[in-house]
Amino acid sequence: MGKNLDDAGVARESSEKYLTLQQQITNAIDTNALEQEVFSHLANFFKRYYKDGDFISLRRYKKDVYAIPYEGEEVKLHWANADQYYIKTSEYLKNYAFKLSDGKKVHFQLKEASTEQNNNKTQGDVERRFAIFEELPVEVIEDELYINFTYETHKKTVKQDELSKTAFEVIEANIPSAFTLAFDKAPTEKNKNRTVLEKHLNDFISRNSFDYFIHKDLGGFLRRELDFYIKNEVLFIDDINTENPVYFTAQLSKIKALKTVASKIIAFLAQIEDFQKKLWLKKKFVISTNYCITLDRIPEKYYEEIFANKAQLAEWKTLYDVTLSGVEALQQEKFLVLDTKFFCEEFKDKLLEEFDNLDEETDGLLINSENFQALKIMEEKFNKEIAVSYIDPPYNAQSSEIAYKNNFKHSSWISLIENRVNFSKSLLKDDFVKIIAIDEVENFNLGKMLENIFTDCENSTLSIVHNPTGQQGSNFSFTHEFAHFIFPSGKNVIGLEDRELDNREAKPDVRPLRNVSSGKDHLRESAANCFYPIYVKDFEVVGFGEVSSNDFHPNSINIKRDDGIIEIYPIDPSNVESKWVFARDTVESIFNELTVKYDSKKDIYDIIRTKSKFRYKTLWNDKRYSANSWGSVILNNIIPNSPFKYPKSIYTVIDCVDAGLGNRDYGIVLDYFAGSGTTGHATIKLNREDQGKRKYILVEMGTYFNTVTKPRIQKVIYSDNWKNGKPQDTAGISQMFKYQVLESYEDALNNLQLGKSIPDGLFQFSETAQEDYLLHYMLDVETQDHLFNIGMFRNPFNYQLKVTENNELVPTKVDLVETFNYLIGMYVSRVQRIKDIKLIEGKTREGIKTLIIWRNLETTTHDEVAKVFRKLYDGVRSSEFDQIYINGDHHFDNIRSGEDTFKVKLIEETFFKKMFNISEL
Repeated sequence: MGKNLDDAGVARESSEKYLTLQQQITNAIDTNALEQEVFSHLANFFKRYYKDGDFISLRRYKKDVYAIPYEGEEVKLHWANADQYYIKTSEYLKNYAFKLSDGKKVHFQLKEASTEQNNNKTQGDVERRFAIFEELPVEVIEDELYINFTYETHKKTVKQDELSKTAFEVIEANIPSAFTLAFDKAPTEKNKNRTVLEKHLNDFISRNSFDYFIHKDLGGFLRRELDFYIKNEVLFIDDINTENPVYFTAQLSKIKALKTVASKIIAFLAQIEDFQKKLWLKKKFVISTNYCITLDRIPEKYYEEIFANKAQLAEWKTLYDVTLSGVEALQQEKFLVLDTKFFCEEFKDKLLEEFDNLDEETDGLLINSENFQALKIMEEKFNKEIAVSYIDPPYNAQSSEIAYKNNFKHSSWISLIENRVNFSKSLLKDDFVKIIAIDEVENFNLGKMLENIFTDCENSTLSIVHNPTGQQGSNFSFTHEFAHFIFPSGKNVIGLEDRELDNREAKPDVRPLRNVSSGKDHLRESAANCFYPIYVKDFEVVGFGEVSSNDFHPNSINIKRDDGIIEIYPIDPSNVESKWVFARDTVESIFNELTVKYDSKKDIYDIIRTKSKFRYKTLWNDKRYSANSWGSVILNNIIPNSPFKYPKSIYTVIDCVDAGLGNRDYGIVLDYFAGSGTTGHATIKLNREDQGKRKYILVEMGTYFNTVTKPRIQKVIYSDNWKNGKPQDTAGISQMFKYQVLESYEDALNNLQLGKSIPDGLFQFSETAQEDYLLHYMLDVETQDHLFNIGMFRNPFNYQLKVTENNELVPTKVDLVETFNYLIGMYVSRVQRIKDIKLIEGKTREGIKTLIIWRNLETTTHDEVAKVFRKLYDGVRSSEFDQIYINGDHHFDNIRSGEDTFKVKLIEETFFKKMFNISEL
């Protein structure tokens, strides 16, 4: 138009129409600039929350200022990872291996993962780093290469990257020629020259240096934050009152474009995160199940086969230093612990058939698993069944802190503990006691977190002098730790036999110190360290004599000396030499609990242990609580060279458990940070004292489950007295415990199989429908055939998953039977196996009488199943069951047991429904 005006000889400034158009052009917005602004906002928005593979829930409403969710609480505890599940589920620190292209195996191992003496804290200017062990960087053992590292403190100025570079150079200079394939190329986009060795070295260090999280509601969080971001950083108040409608319209278009694109990105990210959450929260498969059983519970008809099992005999030699001369020797070793892992399935099935009430007769349960997954699988069976939960989680002190990232040391720790403590609530009885040990580093955070979780409970915190010599801090030497006792408000539960007692003084708990149980295994010859005199004067215990020699036999229970001291020996009322309950090297730890009982008619003194059942003091400072004397020494005597340098005193845990149970001799004790197994040991020791029926459940994910946790329980069953790994007597306790391995979250990911990338017929739908599928439903649809694999039930005794062992995926059988028992909350009474048919009888937690029939559908006909069923369960017996489960199609007459419930049910349908019945916290 301007050119036309010029050609007509008219001045442009004199044309009103020209000026109007020029103003519109001036006010018009550059669409390219708007597009770039949208992309810039997208990048700025998402990078706020994404770091190192996770989305962190931080709301920033202006520079360097964050907002937290607040709903009017008096005190609000919030942390950076509060909206996330802590999912680091594997311990790689001492267990990393990989294979070279020629099949040769390479291991990374720590020659010495030092901890400070007496658990002293490292100072503030140093941190732990992985470094090559320069004294012996590499070694070849049985044709496998071991590369040795240390995990020691270094100045913070020394970076891990520098130590890794040095390690690689040292390895390169020392590696044997047979393993040079470790330097084959494994390039990445950024590092074209990366080698196989560098790849695994980085993986090894990273796995031990970072935490991993899954957001509980990533989609909801990001959508809320997007609205917050747009209102505060894209839409400005001044824009609303602009006199330029074109500009305002353009701003609204920018906001619409930003929200549209961001919403699609959020939907796709949420689909991925929600799918990971689904795999994390689904109940995991039981990979394997075995039992450890003392020989006194096994019929002698099995002894010949047991004696013929060389692997079992070898373990008994390793654990107990026992060499058997023949089958008849088994009759004299009633407390040797048989492990069913050494025997075939047929033997195990026959042996378990001997028990008429299997779960009731099982004293303990050990689970080798990440503890969140173990709590999930226990959810149905142990709901409101746990009387006492004692845990001793990682303390997060510098000498023992958990690995963390994003510089959120305390936040990572709180998420780890909160996820598990919160979920465990459903397992606790109404009159539960939960006990958590902690030190000063996280004590405050733990206390506030417990207030949030247990809103209707009391939290009494004890101080326990666990290290009388002190552990050096920057200003103070710490001698004590803390124990939080959480229990329902308004109930007297701690240390009371009757938990509903009022404030009357409770009757003291009196326990004889002599073991007068009958039977040869309780006589003096099986109690080498438990036969000694206790000195009494003026009706008080004044000291203890040394262990008597084997050829010394006192002529009476009490020997009166000229100095007025009376020597009291553990001789039972029938004048048979027996034993004291406590060995000589431990009896002094209960000195203050011993009293003297005198029978004036018979002129006989005896020793009684008296414990208060009413009130415990909040300061526990007796020397029995010293972790040096009664933690490290005891564990190292049982398991020499244990990796646990500073375990709890056995008496700390005994008294915590005893207080929590109210001095009752029954109830289930749960520890899901089991470590070396002190809680199980303490429970067994309590049962020894009073022939109690307390049960224990221990959960531990570390590789030391098989080298420390489980062997410790096996050993303390056989004997309570150990020195340098050798039993000092054979005065065992009758026990049976079950131990299991669970599928891990990594296993679930590694076994995941995707179906077709695009379902048949999808392209026949509109672009909108296709996009909706890709953004919201793709992962669920394409994994359905894998996650809901009906085929696994055709032969349920041979279903396999690939399980990680030494950094390799190994095909491994899965225990579908035990998995299903957990899913429906089954308490097993009897197990029977007839060829390829297995029958499980029992009750669910709600008391529903249940029969489960498993069969190999490939080898068993309907008629064979019917025949077995009729043989075992006549019409009267079969009518006792409220429900019957069976895998595969069946020909059983199906009647309704209620208005909408059939008596015979398909295992498959219930299995998948229960496995993916996700409880979120």
